[in-house]
Amino acid sequence: MDYEAALDGYEKFAFTDGPWTRPVYRKGSGPAVIIIHEIPGLHPLVVRFADHVAEAGMTVFLPSLFGTPGKPVSRNYALGQMLANICIHREFNVWSTQKSSPIVKWLRALSRKAHAQCGGRGVGAVGMCFTGGYALAMMTEPAVVAPVLSQPSMPIAAGSARRAAGLDCSPGEIACAKARFAAEDLTMLALRYKSDAFVPDARFNTLKREFGDRVETIELADEDAAPADIPPHSVLTLHLRPDGVSKATEERVIRFFKERTAA
Repeated sequence: MDYEAALDGYEKFAFTDGPWTRPVYRKGSGPAVIIIHEIPGLHPLVVRFADHVAEAGMTVFLPSLFGTPGKPVSRNYALGQMLANICIHREFNVWSTQKSSPIVKWLRALSRKAHAQCGGRGVGAVGMCFTGGYALAMMTEPAVVAPVLSQPSMPIAAGSARRAAGLDCSPGEIACAKARFAAEDLTMLALRYKSDAFVPDARFNTLKREFGDRVETIELADEDAAPADIPPHSVLTLHLRPDGVSKATEERVIRFFKERTAA
């Protein structure tokens, strides 16, 4: 099946930095936004969100980090990718509370390239679920000026209070982000459903404690979610409604990107 048809209209290129090469899909014009997909991969609803960002006057870059580009979400597909990323792929960190995933270095390099090509004040970045904390860790790259953490689910809590409060970043990355927020008058967004067990209260409490008024948190209720095969989790994709608080959250994210990148 030609799953990649879901990405018709996108330019595909391979990007290499260090030991990793990944396909990247690009569309639009204006300042760049890096959209980092969730489990199980670069599925059609991630592409839908990217289309909305591009329509708002920005260039979207969609790296495919795992999974099959364009393949729709299913339970078995998601479970298989989660197990592969936990057990096999060493470029992803799922357990440690004080370090980011190695693939973040590759994403920083992609951000530099995107900013050089697209201009503007800088680059926006959003991670989702498994990659939800990546945008914060990317702040050590000066080109990144608009981080969004959508349902940041790593490290996996699995009964550990320490992991439940973790941010999937090293202390140095957190310190760098805090310094840049203050020096450059920057902020970030963090999104979740309040009932989402994958994004514990303790994690959002850590964000609020560490970043204060530099983080704008948006916490949605279950009734704000579109129906799906899983409980409310994916703010900008599976559970995005065409109206109400859900749609307003997507619009806030897009507006944030436009404001910060000068689109």
